[in-house]
Amino acid sequence: MASKVKSLKVHLQFFGKKDNRLKEIEDRLEEIRGMMDDDEKRGDAKFSDLEKEVRDLKEEKSELEARQRMLDDQEEERDDDEEQRDEEDDKDIEERKEELTDEQREALGGNLSGKGNSAEKREKEVRKAFGRFVAGQITETEARELGIVTGNGAITVPKQIAKEVISYAQENNPLRKYGTPHRTKTTQGFPILVKKANAQGHKDERTTSNPMPETSIEFDEIELEPTEFDALATVTKKLLKRSDIAVEEIVIEELKKAYVRKESQYFFRGDEVNNLNPGSLAKKAVAFTIPDGERPDLKVGQQVYDALVDFKNSVIASVRKRSMFMINDAALTLIEKMKTTDGFPIFKPFEQARDGFDGKILGFNTVVTEFADKSDVDTDTPMIYFGDFKTFHYQDVMGSMEVNRLVELYAKSNLVGLQIYNIVDGQLIYSPLEPTMYKYEVVPNTPAP
Repeated sequence: MASKVKSLKVHLQFFGKKDNRLKEIEDRLEEIRGMMDDDEKRGDAKFSDLEKEVRDLKEEKSELEARQRMLDDQEEERDDDEEQRDEEDDKDIEERKEELTDEQREALGGNLSGKGNSAEKREKEVRKAFGRFVAGQITETEARELGIVTGNGAITVPKQIAKEVISYAQENNPLRKYGTPHRTKTTQGFPILVKKANAQGHKDERTTSNPMPETSIEFDEIELEPTEFDALATVTKKLLKRSDIAVEEIVIEELKKAYVRKESQYFFRGDEVNNLNPGSLAKKAVAFTIPDGERPDLKVGQQVYDALVDFKNSVIASVRKRSMFMINDAALTLIEKMKTTDGFPIFKPFEQARDGFDGKILGFNTVVTEFADKSDVDTDTPMIYFGDFKTFHYQDVMGSMEVNRLVELYAKSNLVGLQIYNIVDGQLIYSPLEPTMYKYEVVPNTPAP
């Protein structure tokens, strides 16, 4: 315990120093930005010297962050060792309980029932039982005894695992992360009201001949109507038959990946046959268009930059202040390659992170995701979304997630299909008088013949 406290003190001491130094680095980088944008501030300083200083500062920042991660990992390892010792102590107690009388065993069990790790142990047991049953390693009767609910060939996903799947989706599906959630217990529609009113201004006093005019208020009610939603993952029988691996981890991991791919496709494009989503981001966002003769030449960086500025400013200021960018990889490549006429990158190197992107475009937070691609087969068209992503609403129906084992369907391939089923809806919702989301499909200028 003493060594752990000492380690914690060192950890906190380093953390404080790191924060101070990181702030100094950020301040200096901000100062250099100002010097690069203003000739007067730059004075006699050479661009090459400033660029070298930026690289050095970035390297120092990376080293500080790497050391912080190392300390965090060491702390986590110590916690794991302590947890393992607790489990060994529990095992010793259980062995001792076998030697006690019924009264002594009951009393000892009562004293231990309040331990904080009992819920965690139970969760691990449920997790393991779920994975083993899905993999076909235990019978339905055994699964029921372990708390797994089954029926009609389906397995209700335990709430602990359902929460893990949704958490994984939230981290990997940006529309879940930045949208507005609505969690309900029923599949009934969840209404979203949007409105906009026009107020009146006047200088003359109101009289019988100059009454107050009616104020126009526009209401629009859109209901989130959850749809049946399923995703499919396959696992080889050979893998599931092995007893020396954590089957439950493989099963749950594959289910999470399959679910995120399907849900993200529904939220972003909603173009799957027989499961169209008219409120998807791609369908509901207002298209930003540029006349044919004014489209940018994608090889001329300044033209691309000007088009981006025009696109950003096409969003009204009241919405723009809450907005962010969401782009695909093709758009990121286009933006990073923008150069001035003398070859200097417009997307300046010293404003980027060490891996090439700092998460901001034109000063606005930016997320890069492959789900923003135009389609599954068209990943080369730059797609840029800009707006208030809080206006994307999605409804989760709690307790609706299930899993089906599809054995016969894939028997010839020695695979087992795992179909995860859920009820969910996600739509972009805004007032018809005030759109909150715009998209720019970057189409190059076509030279005249």
